[in-house]
Amino acid sequence: MRFFKRNPDPEQESPTDAYLGLRRKALGLAPEQLGERFAGASLLALLMEEQHSGAVATLVGVVDGASSLYFSSGGGFIGNGEHQPVAEANRRWLAAGANLLIQLPSVAEAPLPDVDVVQFVAVTADGLRAAAVSTTSLERRQHPLSPLFVAGHDVITQIRLVNGG
Repeated sequence: MRFFKRNPDPEQESPTDAYLGLRRKALGLAPEQLGERFAGASLLALLMEEQHSGAVATLVGVVDGASSLYFSSGGGFIGNGEHQPVAEANRRWLAAGANLLIQLPSVAEAPLPDVDVVQFVAVTADGLRAAAVSTTSLERRQHPLSPLFVAGHDVITQIRLVNGG
């Protein structure tokens, strides 16, 4: 696990640039990057993104166990999959994602979500699949993707707990 913070040197990469780079890396994940153990996996990674107060929080879970939470305003938690509670929550979230993959249409790209919207992005061997859903309908469990939302928030809870927050 590694927590990263804003770089105070303005000559360095901005928090937004760092965030977008991490996000781009997750969205561009290819099967060959995961090794033979995950060959044939249809779901490679899952992202859940929400915009709050002008910043986007992105949760990323990868089938190899990597779990990260990072923010467009700077900072985040990387490498939390090494913690058992996070790893177990991540496995449940990815299982929910695999079960609900049919609910996520294929997309060419996944722009950042709007306010009051949760975006789910599945990175698959065949490309991206995504859906944007009203936060309220997910919180009220009124949408077929609500189980994915609940499982994703369980991962976030476990990340916060192992990091003392």
